[in-house]
Order: sequence, then structure tokens, then C-alpha cells
Amino acid sequence: MDTRNIQYFIAVYEHLHFTKAAEELGISQPTLSQQIRIMEAEFGTPLFDRIGKKVVATEAGKLLRLYGETMLQAERDAKSAIKELLSGEQGTVRLTVLPSDLDFQLVPLFVQFKSKYPGIQLQVFSAIHVQEEVLSHKVDIGIGLKGPTDKRLIQIPLGSEPYHLFVKAGSEFCDRKEVTLGDLMHLPIVMYPKGYLGRDLVDEVFRNEGLELTAAMETSSATSLLQLVSAGVGATIQPKGLLSQHPIRPDIVAIPIKEPAPVRHLELMYCADRFIGSSQRQLMNWLMDFFKNRFLS
Repeated sequence: MDTRNIQYFIAVYEHLHFTKAAEELGISQPTLSQQIRIMEAEFGTPLFDRIGKKVVATEAGKLLRLYGETMLQAERDAKSAIKELLSGEQGTVRLTVLPSDLDFQLVPLFVQFKSKYPGIQLQVFSAIHVQEEVLSHKVDIGIGLKGPTDKRLIQIPLGSEPYHLFVKAGSEFCDRKEVTLGDLMHLPIVMYPKGYLGRDLVDEVFRNEGLELTAAMETSSATSLLQLVSAGVGATIQPKGLLSQHPIRPDIVAIPIKEPAPVRHLELMYCADRFIGSSQRQLMNWLMDFFKNRFLS
């Protein structure tokens, strides 16, 4: 069994459909089916249950998926290390960031990276569950909310940031020096949908005080949230730095929330067992400096 067989297996595992997996791999469906049968014979157990036209991974298949990803990542790391040894300026860097941080804040840093490493392909994604993206090797580096310590990860604290109330200039509360959670119960609020980490963090603080936050409107875009505030649809509760990073927003006022205020703790993370090249290291250093300066401002 080699990494090519693992790639075949993972394609079937992700699609749970042999024809679609074969199309993705650029091979025929009978060839793919034969390769999976060879692997199953080698392991002495089915990797997939075939129930009519439905394909379901067996427990053995689920286990192979876990170790197979590690094998593929090890191969990618080896290739990256050798490429870097030869040139130092080739390859791909994959980064995932929380949606609100990606919307406005990091583009200048990405431009700087591309200027220094023109031969490196930088792929940047937004994700809610950043730690899962890193652990599954879908990305090389993640910026997300601080989670429990995981020995599989290198987790570097970036700092903490309180949430503020953002209101339209000239509207209720805009002249207040601070507001309480109770005050916010009387305002129309626009927020991320439930399930987004920032929304869940805010909801938990309200619940701990015996309050329940109800959103008048929900959207998954930080840009849209600020536009809704500008339009007077409602106020929003977001990290303090979101407003300062947005280009020119004189029509929105940020008001501190009195304790207990929501606070988010960010960290940079990557897999402990993976190769980190010089370009990836440089990007991580820039990211750490960026957030350090942001939280100190």
C-alpha cells in the first residue's frame, strides 16, 4: 500500500460514491473499485459497506481515514522540506482565519507576504471551527478562538479582546461611556447566526447572567453586520478591533460593555508533527506581530 492507494481510498471516503471519486481522481470507476478491493484484501476486512447504491465507511475505513491523512501529510511535508532546501521559495501555504478577522484586517499582510514570496501560493480560508481544520490537515496554520490544550497542536496565545456594542451614530446609547448587558435587552440586535463561535461566546455570557439575547436579524458576514448598523436596522455586539480595522466608519460608534463583558481569546495553531518552512514561519511571525499590535492599541 502506497500513498496513491491512500488517495484513492480518501476520495471514496469523502464522496461515498465510487463514480464521483473516480472522476475527481481522473481514473475509471472499475480501476478505482479494483484498487479498493486490493486494499481490503490486504487489510483482511471491508473498508466500505456497499448497500445497493449506497456506500458507507466501516469502522476499519474510519480508522484508515485517520491514519491515511497522517501518511499523506507526512508525504506533503517531505516534499515541502525538499523543495525548500532546493529553492526556499516554492510551495503552498494554507491559512484559515475566523470570518470576522478575514473580512477587513489581514489583506495588507497577505500582500506583504506575496511581495516577499512571489513563488509561494498563499491559500486563505475562513472557518468557524479552526482547530478541526488544522487537525484534519486541511490547512497548515489556523487563527481561532483559544481551545483546550491538545498535545497534537502547537498553540500560541495571541491575546484577548473585549466585545463592544456597535451602534449607529446619533442613535440611542451612542453618547454612553459604557452599557450593561441588561441595557442591550431593549435594543434590536443584529448578529452572526447561532453556531458561529463569536455568537455562541456572546450568548453564553448573557445566559450566565440569566438573560437571553434575541437577534432581530442574522447574517454570516461581518461586512453586512456593519452595513445593517449603519442603516439603523439594529446594533451589534462584536470584538472591539473590528470597527477600527474597517475602512472609514464615522457613522458607527463603539461603546464598551460593563463587566461581565464578552471577551474572546485568540491563538495561532499548527500541528506539532508537521514541517514548518521559512515562508510559513515568516507568515506566523507577521500574524503574531499583527495581533499583538492590534490588542495593544
